[in-house]
Amino acid sequence: MIAAGATTAASLLVHGCTSTAEKPAVSGASTASPAPVSAADTPEVTTAKLGFIALTDCAPLVIAKEKGLFAKYGMTDVSVEKQTSWAVTRDNLELGARGGGIDGAHILTPMPYLMTTGKITKGNNPVPMSILARLNTDGQGISLSNDYKDLKVGTDSSVLKARIDAAKAAGSQFKCAVTFPGGTHDLWMRYWLAAGGIDPEKDVDIVVIPPPQMVANMETKSMDAFCVGEPWNGRLVSKQLGFSALTTGEMWKAHPEKAFTMRADWVEQNPKAAKALTMAIQEAQIWCDEPGNKEEMCKIIAADKYIKAPAKDILERAKGNFDFGNGRKLENSDLLMKFFKEDSSYPFKSHDAWFVSENIRWGSLPADTNVNQLVDQVNREDIWKEAAKAIGQEAAIPKSTSRGIETFFDGTKFDPADPAAYLKGLKIKKA
Repeated sequence: MIAAGATTAASLLVHGCTSTAEKPAVSGASTASPAPVSAADTPEVTTAKLGFIALTDCAPLVIAKEKGLFAKYGMTDVSVEKQTSWAVTRDNLELGARGGGIDGAHILTPMPYLMTTGKITKGNNPVPMSILARLNTDGQGISLSNDYKDLKVGTDSSVLKARIDAAKAAGSQFKCAVTFPGGTHDLWMRYWLAAGGIDPEKDVDIVVIPPPQMVANMETKSMDAFCVGEPWNGRLVSKQLGFSALTTGEMWKAHPEKAFTMRADWVEQNPKAAKALTMAIQEAQIWCDEPGNKEEMCKIIAADKYIKAPAKDILERAKGNFDFGNGRKLENSDLLMKFFKEDSSYPFKSHDAWFVSENIRWGSLPADTNVNQLVDQVNREDIWKEAAKAIGQEAAIPKSTSRGIETFFDGTKFDPADPAAYLKGLKIKKA
């Protein structure tokens, strides 16, 4: 790349999106402006098809498209295409763009691992994937029907146990909706229930519902609780159809959530294009984190072709203002969804190790899975680093690919250096 800072002032605006030179430093990063790509770094292709689901955390892909950032870095023909469910996202990634599908996507972080190992693909044939960036931290929620408002449910799920047991005795089951088996929302729901002594394998019925359909299914009494990303928890509250027990940052502060993934064969064939896409997404993430951009971001992603929800139902939680619908509120909370600041975009391998370990816990991956080897295969933090350097954000690169020991709301600790010990210490598990 041409040395950062070489661009003229006239090049600092691209389709209304400011460069990093016009923003405060992010995570201590340099505020130098990136230059246009050099001839040596020209992407091998200019086309890529990317999928997304109607969730607030699709914003980096949408903003990179709407603000011309893909084009800025030489990817002039990128399409950002709505998918109806995570299962459809998987199917289209299997097909690839050449087969009528997509090359990459906004995705639940565990899915690239489950696809790479062939655990969720047709015929269980492995479809190797690459994670190029984390798209966000925090910003998901667990919400319940108003039928349970009297229990004052929060991070402690044990208050539900008597009601769940009564339902079982009466021949019915408490229904918990998640967005994809083995995905982040499935894992948050399972962890929350198990921490309260509720076995998600035996005590409840876990069903799969696409994110945009969660609120409608709660309205028809098809479920008792759901775990999903925003804005659907906020939308449930605004429609007075239920309440939020928690925002997921209360379970694990600054937890990893969605990822930007590409088919591994696409990345291998087009490494410069993969880097260019990552650069555009990183710059979009920086823009999304700016408080002054939140309202515009929400208006853009609220459009029918993206989330298709009122911008007002997206904005408040995006700003860190949580009305849980049960009398509890958080104002200007640091549990808001983050995109780049505080290392939110960096794909820590230690975080991916937790997702792989949890999928071992619940039987989605075999017990003999080599956690670190699988993470090294899928996680391409090397590309993230190259992209960050190229846009003048070298100082934002963490010193380690591990964030160290993580502590959850129930006191449980995960040491990425010893996933086996973590799994051994869990009381409720399938594997």
